[in-house]
Amino acid sequence: MKTDTAPATNMKQVVILGATSGMALEIQRQLARRGCELFLVARSAQRLAELQADLTLRGARKVLTYSANLAAVQQHAAVFDFAQRSFPKFDTVLLAYGSMHEQKDSESSIDVLLEELQVNFVSATAILTLFAADLERRHTGCLAAITSVAGDRGRRSNYVYGSAKGALSLFLQGLRSRLHPAGVRVITIKPGPVQTPMTDHMANSARFADPERVARDIVRALERRSPDVLYTPKVWRYVMTAVEHIPETIFKRLSF
Repeated sequence: MKTDTAPATNMKQVVILGATSGMALEIQRQLARRGCELFLVARSAQRLAELQADLTLRGARKVLTYSANLAAVQQHAAVFDFAQRSFPKFDTVLLAYGSMHEQKDSESSIDVLLEELQVNFVSATAILTLFAADLERRHTGCLAAITSVAGDRGRRSNYVYGSAKGALSLFLQGLRSRLHPAGVRVITIKPGPVQTPMTDHMANSARFADPERVARDIVRALERRSPDVLYTPKVWRYVMTAVEHIPETIFKRLSF
């Protein structure tokens, strides 16, 4: 198995919000091999403990964990306070959590619709705002969030999920402008469909992108100068450019 083990440049202490997500798992393994120090946040204390042991064996210099439900905004202050006290020199923050309900469920249940927006947009922007302010004050670092190509245009098959991810991408665009004078990078990460537990139920999921490859693209973007918006695999930049240019009169008739 080919891996990228190039030494890290400025990235030394990384906060992962949503550390047990399918994408985060592979990203963390690659960061551990680079000898990074990691602060992992997720709901399950048991899974965090397992991750801590595994990533330490893989080469991480330090692995701190904190159990919290990041979808609950009222828990964010405690997460951020712990980071400031126990991991105060963090230089990179990656938001890697999200949820994707069936579109039909969001159409038939307002509760499901609101949960989709809460997890993918409201809670994400709330926690990012806390960490962004700290990086801005210190005039250093990189903040990144995984959104989705689904946010580039509203499709009938996933427009609730897509609208939340699209709103997050727009938020990151404004945050990037705000933090630019402070020298803080903000990266919008837009993966195409990836083979993770969140997509296992979907048709043709076996053809989705390899998570190791996508993680490698993300880690490279975090540790080096990169585009403000990262499409991964790269082909999705061209695919979505074409999709965005389909006239609405035609697009609304398409069934995908």
